[in-house]
Amino acid sequence: MGNKWYMDSGCSRHMTGEKDLFVDLTPKDGGYVTFGDNAKGKVVGIGVVGQPQLTTIKNVLLIDGLKHNLLSIS
Repeated sequence: MGNKWYMDSGCSRHMTGEKDLFVDLTPKDGGYVTFGDNAKGKVVGIGVVGQPQLTTIKNVLLIDGLKHNLLSIS
Protein backbone atom coordinates (compact mmCIF):
# COMPACT_ATOMS: atom_id res chain seq x y z
CA MET A 1 0.00 0.00 0.00
CA GLY A 2 2.55 2.58 1.08
CA ASN A 3 1.80 6.26 0.74
CA LYS A 4 -0.49 5.97 -2.28
CA TRP A 5 -3.96 7.36 -1.56
CA TYR A 6 -7.02 7.21 -3.78
CA MET A 7 -9.55 10.05 -3.87
CA ASP A 8 -13.01 8.49 -3.75
CA SER A 9 -16.21 10.49 -4.17
CA GLY A 10 -18.26 7.46 -3.14
CA CYS A 11 -16.42 7.07 0.14
CA SER A 12 -18.09 8.57 3.23
CA ARG A 13 -14.94 8.69 5.43
CA HIS A 14 -11.15 8.69 5.07
CA MET A 15 -9.90 5.13 5.69
CA THR A 16 -6.90 2.82 5.48
CA GLY A 17 -5.92 -0.69 6.50
CA GLU A 18 -2.32 0.28 7.27
CA LYS A 19 -1.76 0.85 10.99
CA ASP A 20 1.81 2.09 10.46
CA LEU A 21 0.57 5.28 8.74
CA PHE A 22 -0.96 6.63 11.96
CA VAL A 23 0.85 9.19 14.10
CA ASP A 24 -2.03 9.08 16.61
CA LEU A 25 -4.45 6.16 16.81
CA THR A 26 -7.30 5.47 19.22
CA PRO A 27 -8.54 1.87 19.22
CA LYS A 28 -12.24 1.54 18.47
CA ASP A 29 -14.21 -1.56 19.31
CA GLY A 30 -16.97 -2.13 16.82
CA GLY A 31 -18.61 -0.51 13.88
CA TYR A 32 -18.45 -1.40 10.22
CA VAL A 33 -18.20 0.34 6.85
CA THR A 34 -20.00 -1.02 3.81
CA PHE A 35 -18.24 -0.96 0.46
CA GLY A 36 -19.74 -0.59 -3.02
CA ASP A 37 -19.97 -4.37 -3.47
CA ASN A 38 -21.87 -4.66 -0.14
CA ALA A 39 -18.84 -6.22 1.58
CA LYS A 40 -18.23 -4.94 5.12
CA GLY A 41 -15.01 -3.90 6.84
CA LYS A 42 -14.61 -3.73 10.62
CA VAL A 43 -13.52 -0.39 12.10
CA VAL A 44 -10.69 -1.08 14.58
CA GLY A 45 -9.45 2.46 15.22
CA ILE A 46 -9.60 6.16 14.36
CA GLY A 47 -6.82 8.72 14.30
CA VAL A 48 -4.40 10.99 12.46
CA VAL A 49 -2.12 10.04 9.56
CA GLY A 50 0.69 12.07 8.00
CA GLN A 51 3.68 14.02 9.25
CA PRO A 52 2.85 16.32 12.20
CA GLN A 53 5.09 19.22 11.11
CA LEU A 54 3.94 19.08 7.48
CA THR A 55 0.55 17.64 6.57
CA THR A 56 -1.89 15.53 8.55
CA ILE A 57 -5.31 14.05 7.89
CA LYS A 58 -7.60 13.74 10.91
CA ASN A 59 -10.45 11.35 11.60
CA VAL A 60 -9.06 8.52 9.47
CA LEU A 61 -10.60 5.11 10.13
CA LEU A 62 -8.41 2.03 10.46
CA ILE A 63 -10.31 -0.80 8.72
CA ASP A 64 -9.30 -4.39 9.32
CA GLY A 65 -8.08 -5.95 6.05
CA LEU A 66 -8.58 -2.90 3.82
CA LYS A 67 -6.06 -3.03 0.95
CA HIS A 68 -6.25 0.61 -0.19
CA ASN A 69 -5.89 4.07 1.34
CA LEU A 70 -9.04 6.08 0.60
CA LEU A 71 -9.65 9.83 0.91
CA SER A 72 -13.27 10.88 0.96
CA ILE A 73 -13.99 13.78 -1.38
CA SER A 74 -17.22 15.46 -2.37
